[in-house]
Amino acid sequence: MKRSGSLAINRLLTLGLTWALVISPSAFGQKTSPTSPDSSQMTPVMDGGAGPCSLELSISANGKPSVAAHVWVHIVYGFGGIRKLDLDAYTGNDGKLKFTGLPDRVKRPPLKFRAAKDQLAGTAVYDPETECKTKLDLVLTPQKTTEEEPVPSAK
Repeated sequence: MKRSGSLAINRLLTLGLTWALVISPSAFGQKTSPTSPDSSQMTPVMDGGAGPCSLELSISANGKPSVAAHVWVHIVYGFGGIRKLDLDAYTGNDGKLKFTGLPDRVKRPPLKFRAAKDQLAGTAVYDPETECKTKLDLVLTPQKTTEEEPVPSAK
């Protein structure tokens, strides 16, 4: 009798699982919502893994979002400035880019986020000690002939 009882339980479990698959495809990772965000509008995120702060940059040139603008920053932090972090990424189709995991204390604040695209460049100044989670706008303008710091080559 034990054998027939366990067989009935197995059949019920199989029937229940089959019913769950038919009724709820979203339970297994299938998207059913037609209002899901367009993947072309996703904002790229660069995680530094060094702290709780974040910065969202909106980069524009000539009044339009700057697609695929190169953004980079050099961060020195930690006791005596022994830790260094170089981050660089490109903006998405909406001209935005988000940096997360930034340290809340740096050796020489503020941080300078530099951006460039074609012959345009710009800088955003960010102090994580006073504004840990913030959004900034950065406008790219024509580059001057003398550069303070060279643009790092794309990898």
